[in-house]
Amino acid sequence: MSRIAKRFSELKAANRAAFVPFVTAGDPDGDTTEALLARLPEAGADLIELGVPFSDPMADGPAIQASSQRALRAGMTLPKVLDFVRRFRTNDMATPIVLMGYYNPIHAFGTARFAGEAAAAGVDGLITVDLPPEEDEVLRTPAAAHGLDIVRLATPTSDAHRLQTILHGAAGFLYYVSIAGVTGTKAIAASEVESALARVRAQSAIPLAVGFGIRTPEQAAQIARFADAVVVGSAIVSCMADAEKSKQTQAVVVDSALRLCRDLAKAVHGARAAVRVAP
Repeated sequence: MSRIAKRFSELKAANRAAFVPFVTAGDPDGDTTEALLARLPEAGADLIELGVPFSDPMADGPAIQASSQRALRAGMTLPKVLDFVRRFRTNDMATPIVLMGYYNPIHAFGTARFAGEAAAAGVDGLITVDLPPEEDEVLRTPAAAHGLDIVRLATPTSDAHRLQTILHGAAGFLYYVSIAGVTGTKAIAASEVESALARVRAQSAIPLAVGFGIRTPEQAAQIARFADAVVVGSAIVSCMADAEKSKQTQAVVVDSALRLCRDLAKAVHGARAAVRVAP
């Protein structure tokens, strides 16, 4: 059983959703990323999405676009991202890590070579935003050979026919984009997301994660009542950027992000228990 499958199995048995923080590798620098990654599990992260910075992150809103630019200016590269994962695995062999990014860096690195090195480093899954199901065989085939899950995305505009295409070949979990737009720019409509997930569940038993537009513990708890996982990215990235802009030390930047993650994790983990005890 893969780390991702094992983690979702454990969560299902405990009747709670996963908290999945997103951080951009190398933002604002490599040392900060490494320090933060090491402590995310203790702050409540059930899975971690590690963003691979790219010069043209078209699916991302201003906060994550800016984080990619900061990371690239600091010298972040795809091999260095894999190095972060290798070092993380020296102390944590349980927490799944999913790389989220774009295909160009993978293509430049060499797709087959990347799949092998990512798996060897300890990566568990890949979200490649600009590689649709009709074109992802170029990555899906070598990824499957190395035990990497290809996590696909569905959106509010994915109709029943499109969902069949998306779900065929999807692995690990399905990432449901809760809004029509880029990350961190709109508020979610929880009732609409719940209805959309019900339609997906009618076609597949794959775990369902929801991201885009979730910024507060209250919003995270709303989604955690019916989703299998809640992904928060822009709020965490913005929190770190604000601390870094105010000339805080690395320790303060990391602690600021961890405080927010703890609050989000507490909300996600307690969401269903709160519903059970309500009068």
